[in-house]
Amino acid sequence: MKLKSFIFIAAAALALLPLRASAQTTADMKSFDPTFAHVVYFWLHNPDSQADRQAFVASLSNFLSRSAYAKTKFIGTPPVATRDVVDGSFTYSLILTFESAAAQAAYQKEQPHLDFVAESEHLWKKVMVYDSTGLPSSN
Repeated sequence: MKLKSFIFIAAAALALLPLRASAQTTADMKSFDPTFAHVVYFWLHNPDSQADRQAFVASLSNFLSRSAYAKTKFIGTPPVATRDVVDGSFTYSLILTFESAAAQAAYQKEQPHLDFVAESEHLWKKVMVYDSTGLPSSN
């Protein structure tokens, strides 16, 4: 995927985050200005297996409900692609935002994240991660 295409897709996905955020109020979202985005794509070994999909989503949802660092949380699946620039080859996507790069680094070591990886890594054959830091606000 070309870099410009990825940036556009990531920006579009991040724009949707407040609409799909879990366990956050509108007031929380207005006061939170993320500076670090963590975008993860998962390809499952058996994407047609409903048991594998259910196990993965249950483990991922449990982890996200316990994470002390991830602020905005979005779990997605590929849409039906209508353009050539859309990569729909993944099984699940995860888009998280953090208040800082330090918070994201702490998230990598927190027990809920470690538990999720230990529980679910046998389900995926490939993981791709795209991290980015926000540009200074122009407000």
